[in-house]
Formats: sequence, C-alpha cells, structure tokens
Amino acid sequence: MVNWSSLNTVFLDMDGTLLDLHFDNHFWLEHLPARYAEHYDLSPDEARNTIVPMIMAERGTLQWYCTDYWSDRLQLDITGLKAEVGDRIGYRPFVTEFLDAVRDAGLRSVIVTNCHPDPLALKLQHTGLNHRVDDIISSHDLGKPKEDPQFWRDLAQREPYRPEHTLMVDDSFPVLESARAAGIAQCLAILAPDSQQEARERHPDIPSIHHFSEILPALRQRQPLPSGG
Repeated sequence: MVNWSSLNTVFLDMDGTLLDLHFDNHFWLEHLPARYAEHYDLSPDEARNTIVPMIMAERGTLQWYCTDYWSDRLQLDITGLKAEVGDRIGYRPFVTEFLDAVRDAGLRSVIVTNCHPDPLALKLQHTGLNHRVDDIISSHDLGKPKEDPQFWRDLAQREPYRPEHTLMVDDSFPVLESARAAGIAQCLAILAPDSQQEARERHPDIPSIHHFSEILPALRQRQPLPSGG
C-alpha cells in the first residue's frame, strides 16, 4: 500500500487525516448555524438553510477555508465561535503512534493544510501537534488551496521536496488527485475522517485506509533510502 523504503518526505493533511473532522463538521453544520440563528433572530432551520448553501458554493476555493472571509461575510467572529467548541478538537485513532513512527524512521513530516492560520493556532493549542512534525504549511500562506495545481509548484519553493520520494496523505480525493497530477509518487486516502460518521467508499485509483494502524507495522520495519537517494 505504501512503499516506505522509497520515501524521504511525508506530507500530511491535518483535518480529517490527523485530527478528527468531527470538530469541523460540528462547527459548520451545527454550532455556527445555532449562533447565526441567535444573532439574526432566525430559527435553526432558517439559519442552516442560509449558511450551508453559502458555504458549499465556495467549496474547493481558498475562501471555503478562510476564517477572515466568513467572519466578514456572516458578520460573526468565526475564530471566537470555534473556540467555544474547542473541546471537540482531538486526534484521530493511532495518529500519535504514526507520527512517532514517521520520526523514528527518519522521514521528514510536514503538515500541508488548507486550514486558516487562526483556527490552526487553536488546534495546535489543543493538541500540541506542532511538536510532533517537522513543519506546518497553510495554503493561505501560498495564496491558493491544495486543489489548485499551482499550489504544489509554490510549495516546492517553501518546502523543497522530490516528488518521487514523497507520500501525500489526505482525506480529500480532489486534493489527492491534484497531488498525483503534480507528480507526487504516492498518495493515500483516509476513509474515516469523522469519528461520528460512516466511512466513505474507496477511490477507484488511490490506495486508502481507515486508520493508521493499517500501515504502522510496515512503517516500523522501513528500510531507509540508500545514502544520496
């Protein structure tokens, strides 16, 4: 499923890959509509029917992920509202064991996320995830989401990598398709990003797992690349 011996870099999505997507789904589909309803004196259904189509219309764009954009558009403090339910932020199963194994194997681990810097800081505060990886790069720093083909060329300027020796792990099929089109040799999909929802169907062309426990044994037996590889 993963050829660990050919790798020297592991790119990792954050939300739905390392962290439970339940936090984000609960926020956007439940908590935010409830607060929006209170603020604008609407029923919960009216609020949800207003917000959800508005959000879905931006899917795949940088605005979809941008806290500043939604704070301005909805006239609410999105970062503050996220902090209200910050206790729901947490790791997916076996993530800390996986990250420890990546480090023990001598691989460089870089979180490559579409998460805006403000909620990113909140999530790091709750998890300490930044201490478990070598670097974290937000697509907002590059001005385009991971779905954009240009993202990967710009990423190489910030984080030089050799695509043939790189693995990308993400719960988004469009992101993985974008990474693969950019030449990243190995891609792996996460099928159970939200602990409160059923797992998704597999992608026809991209290998997938439900949890990192499925690939931990092979990672722990990894033979490193030859010197200079």
